[in-house]
Amino acid sequence: MIGELLSLSSLESGPPQSANVEINLADLVTGIADDADYEAKGRECHVRLTVQDECTVFGNPDLLHHAVENVVRNAVRYTAPATTVDMVLQTEPQANGHALAVLQVRDYGPGVPEAETRNIFQPFYRLTDARDRQSGGTGLGLAISERAISLHGGQISAANAPGGGLIVEIRLPLAAGMKATA
Repeated sequence: MIGELLSLSSLESGPPQSANVEINLADLVTGIADDADYEAKGRECHVRLTVQDECTVFGNPDLLHHAVENVVRNAVRYTAPATTVDMVLQTEPQANGHALAVLQVRDYGPGVPEAETRNIFQPFYRLTDARDRQSGGTGLGLAISERAISLHGGQISAANAPGGGLIVEIRLPLAAGMKATA
């Protein structure tokens, strides 16, 4: 918890001082999905990634890795046993001629009360059902993800999925010169 507090505090004080580089988002997300799938097997779950488009973004690879990993680990924690956490990476054209990388992470858990979908990105916020010691959460992971994505010019949101579960969507601007393939 102390490490997460320090991470959040650092992000709140401004962008990290490390150099920003081009990041192949498909490679970054593939590594996270592979690790999470291995860990999910202990719960008889799986993580499946579909890369529809190659995406290159500009930013801090460690910070983006941490942000995406928090979202995926949260999905693995809350998905129902014997289900699959689905991840989809694609591009989306924008009216201004630019494009976004869009990563959706869908679990098959209990979802979140509709009025609380924005609150889950606030520091220390935990749903009533997730406040017991067995859940292991501190209420900081998604707050760290939200701040890291914001520092990269992106957005993160959550919505309940039709049929149950939660979809967390991360939207990041593609590196200059990249166009959506859709």
